[in-house]
Amino acid sequence: MSAPAKDTLLNPSEAVAHLQTYTRSDGLSINELMDSQVHGGLTYNDFLMLPGKIDFPASDVITETSVTRNVVLKTPLMSSPMDTVTESEMAISLALLGGIGVIHHNQSTDSQAAMVRAVKRHENGFITDPVVLSPNHTIADVLDIKARLGFCGIPITNTGFLGGLLVGIVTSRDVQFESPSMPLYEVMTTSLVTAPQGVTLNEANIILRSSKKGKLPIVDDQGRLTSLLARSDLLKNQNYPLASKNPQTKQLYAAAAVGTRPNDRDRLELLVKAGLDIVVLDSSQGNSVFQIEMIHWIKQTFPKLEVIAGNVVTREQAANLIAAGADGLRIGMGSGSICITQEVMAVGRPQATAVYAVAEFASKFGVPVIADGGISNVGHIVKALALGASAVMVGGLLAGTTEAPGEYFYHDGKRVKAYRGMGSLEAMEAGKPGSTSLANGKPGSTKHAPQPTSAPHENAATTRYFSESSVVKVAQGVSGDVQDKGSVKAFVPYLHVGLQHSLQDMGCRA
Repeated sequence: MSAPAKDTLLNPSEAVAHLQTYTRSDGLSINELMDSQVHGGLTYNDFLMLPGKIDFPASDVITETSVTRNVVLKTPLMSSPMDTVTESEMAISLALLGGIGVIHHNQSTDSQAAMVRAVKRHENGFITDPVVLSPNHTIADVLDIKARLGFCGIPITNTGFLGGLLVGIVTSRDVQFESPSMPLYEVMTTSLVTAPQGVTLNEANIILRSSKKGKLPIVDDQGRLTSLLARSDLLKNQNYPLASKNPQTKQLYAAAAVGTRPNDRDRLELLVKAGLDIVVLDSSQGNSVFQIEMIHWIKQTFPKLEVIAGNVVTREQAANLIAAGADGLRIGMGSGSICITQEVMAVGRPQATAVYAVAEFASKFGVPVIADGGISNVGHIVKALALGASAVMVGGLLAGTTEAPGEYFYHDGKRVKAYRGMGSLEAMEAGKPGSTSLANGKPGSTKHAPQPTSAPHENAATTRYFSESSVVKVAQGVSGDVQDKGSVKAFVPYLHVGLQHSLQDMGCRA
């Protein structure tokens, strides 16, 4: 295009007003972009957002959002119910940071219920699953725990497990300058300040302050360790202003996944007794009679329990679950980094198109939607929210963090953790007789006496993909490893600030 002659140039002061002469705004509207008849199906990588005008600081951007009809979070981030992503440590940490973690159900019912209880009790200030050692462990074991978990104030019981008779405590000062091979009974502090079981948080805090100790063991009437209070927890509310709490109980929100089979009703009853706030019905294809019947039963049995149904990728799927009573929907089918459903089953939908279509429909009924899968960076989070999602659910993005289940190991010179899709053959084999094992064999990593962390149980992976009765299992996911990302307590704030800056670039305050 040739430059206009100088005598035809417009007055620069009229530039903004001149925009009104254009019949349409620059770029495409969301409706035009997501017209499947024109553009087909789109993924997050198929488009960009146009910038807006910045007239506010990024810190002013509000990220508060509803994930169900009645649950509001400060950060639109949820962790996926995968056995290499979300157990109690991840769920607690995410809730403190304003999101929520969905505890997986590829484990025994008792184990999952214990994790829900741990989440509900954590913000009360009491550590209900402290790392415990025995007098016969060594200083090397304490140093290993400090290297892996970041602390070394450890209660000592006669059994080495929670529930054993409290006989001492070891702190960093006790192990300094000592031989790593020295047993703990030679260095542990045996003159202890304790509090009785049933003590309130305020009472325990007073004891902790007056004793000037770093840890306060809580014991029952027989002297057995039941929980622990740490001085650092006194500052928790100041350190985590975005924490996801039930406004009535002031406890952290707890979410967990279950399947849609008859046994899952018994599982859910125990989870509700443990304090569950949100149940996620975990299925690769949510539009089934099994899930619809499950929603009806839940709403009749536990009317106050929030139900997130799914997964869905079409309006037609969503309509049946909304009509059944779902309080939220999970969107995505085959879009995750370790999910191969679209390739193997030839069923699914590009994630951006799926999120837009379902969110547009569900919004008419006041049902929030969660974009599940395909999120690998801050930009993908922003795009999902711009398409109508209330929050995103991530797996691979949080796998490899300190709070994810499993131990670190080295692969090709990199520090990694295992990560697998719930449709992988490995996940489908979990819980079978003969496959029992503890989470790992290192002292301090199994916080209770050996119990059913992976005892025989109904496999969540096979029920999720409707293949529990199939002799031949067809994989819809893969296994691998992901690089160490550090703690979510540093990583999630990075994602949150990145989200604020992205929305600022678009000129959006919320």
